[in-house]
Amino acid sequence: MNKLTWGTSNPLFHINGRTFIIGGGGGELAIYIAKELSRRGANLVIFDINQKLLDLVNSEIPSAITAAVDINDEQAITDVVSMAKEKFGTIDGALNTASILKIAPALELDEALFRKTMDINLTGAFLFSRAAARAMQDTGGRIVNIASVSSYVSNLEYAAYASCKAAVAQLIRVLARKWAPNNILINAIGPALIDTAMTREYLSDPDFFKNALSVIPMGRLGQPEELIGTILLLLKKGGAFITGQTIYVDGGRTLV
Repeated sequence: MNKLTWGTSNPLFHINGRTFIIGGGGGELAIYIAKELSRRGANLVIFDINQKLLDLVNSEIPSAITAAVDINDEQAITDVVSMAKEKFGTIDGALNTASILKIAPALELDEALFRKTMDINLTGAFLFSRAAARAMQDTGGRIVNIASVSSYVSNLEYAAYASCKAAVAQLIRVLARKWAPNNILINAIGPALIDTAMTREYLSDPDFFKNALSVIPMGRLGQPEELIGTILLLLKKGGAFITGQTIYVDGGRTLV
């Protein structure tokens, strides 16, 4: 009897030779994801605003093509997409991981910081998704944005972060309905807290850490590798009938 083989050889999740663009790809979580996609044979074009982080990407994933690009510069993103399409022939998927996390009481939150959070986490997601979709009009493709459990739950002192992540969840619903006739599927993944460079400063506070765990029914933080299955699902054949969804990978956080 033939057994279904899960992993790199399963056609539902097979990405060997496929081309993916990763925005905000210099972050710790993004590099982990990129390494996993590369290990499975994907062609990667990665951009980030921080050249030092891209240097790290180049050392970790020598086969990846990198470019220093601001997630809020739509023309620069379009140029990266065009370059990738010219080199590899088509864009199969695009993954946006660009994000910042600033936690502060709403009465004390600096207006400029609130606007910056919206620009990177929401406007950046829109510009990235639109640039990718324009390149996929004739061929179809997959777009995935990293949202958050904060798209759904109301964490205290998350006025900026939660607002923009909730907006990302609604944004992909609107875009998914519009782009579905072109077989452009757009979704989001909403992780619970993962220990990365973005969250580590907050998690180093014992009280913050204790409170964070107290509202995750599984009683622990997420791990980067626990996102890979969902990412592969949404980028490949296994997710061929999924669009406009935010899939929470959260240890039950959205149940609380």
